[in-house]
Amino acid sequence: MNKGIELNLFIGPAVPVPAPRPVIDALEKVRVQINPGDTPSGFELSFSLSKRSTLQTLFLLTGGGSIPILRVVIMVTFGANAEVIMDGVMTHHEVRPGNDGNNSQLIVKGKDLTALMDFIELDGIPYPAMVPALRVLTILAKYAAFGLVPMVIPSVVEDLPIPIERIPTHKGSDLAYVSQLAHEVGYVFYMDPLPVPGTCRAYWGPEIKVGPPQPALNTDMDVFTNVESLSFAFDKESKEMPVVFIQNQATKIPIPIPIPDITPLNPPLGLVPPLPPKIKFLNNTAKLSPLGAVMQGMAYASRHSDAVTGKGSLDVTRYGRVLKARQLVGVRGAGEAFDGLYYVRSVSHHIERGEYKQNFSLARNGLLSTTPRVPA
Repeated sequence: MNKGIELNLFIGPAVPVPAPRPVIDALEKVRVQINPGDTPSGFELSFSLSKRSTLQTLFLLTGGGSIPILRVVIMVTFGANAEVIMDGVMTHHEVRPGNDGNNSQLIVKGKDLTALMDFIELDGIPYPAMVPALRVLTILAKYAAFGLVPMVIPSVVEDLPIPIERIPTHKGSDLAYVSQLAHEVGYVFYMDPLPVPGTCRAYWGPEIKVGPPQPALNTDMDVFTNVESLSFAFDKESKEMPVVFIQNQATKIPIPIPIPDITPLNPPLGLVPPLPPKIKFLNNTAKLSPLGAVMQGMAYASRHSDAVTGKGSLDVTRYGRVLKARQLVGVRGAGEAFDGLYYVRSVSHHIERGEYKQNFSLARNGLLSTTPRVPA
């Protein structure tokens, strides 16, 4: 690792503990991928594996089934700041034999803690008179022993099922059902590690695009440049406006209602958003209740709102901190059309001895900045 950057690895069946020294010494590469939306994130650890390595016992035997859940927490300390960049479980391992006198490699792969929720299908569990947010809280309660802290934000429009009309039932695994409920109201569900190793926030809510932005990504600014690459694309074809239908109970005539993609938690980050070149008619919403139809429209609009995207890479030591996904960040030096605030959709971490780099992707709804300056 670079001077000033320290990597800490915690491993354990349910409560992770600091990895023994031989494991840290054998660690060669760390890859962590934080995915956008509610797509599960993952990690990959590469170890140098000699024939007499203790890793043979630590990982291969545990992967054989003697320990059903092997939890892995990856934390980096940069200066005075400690960041947990991954809290997950091992799902796969493989050994790549060495040649020409080189040691073999042990590759350990895993997913974030959403993998815990995807083991067992629990079809048929009833949730009478429970709005989606309350159903999610009920499901997440059983994972408190793993340090999961639920953060559930009720939908802007709640559809309360009346028991004499319908009773919602569980479909599939906990992860599948919670993700389905999120999509129905335009929300996302993901796990976000907390600063204390072994604790994790289970977030069910909208992609919040408000809050204090991270230090700006500077490009083409001579000595102030802190990214290795940064490029942008404008694709107005990706923006769509959904139209839902609410059926008049008296006349049985469906009433079309367009649904905007702007909400208090998803404000415009671009001053000039493109007009939607496509209008999507959600014809199946006429069979739903008015609240259910609106939620379907909000879900579709939230997934088709960003017309400006960016991607790039940076060196953490030059940037001065770890860039976090699912937060805002400023951009400077890209030109008037693309400068301003962006939402960080995804981030990947690439860590080796003496090197720590990140790739990232950005998104916002339109061109030109809505703010005259961004934090440096």
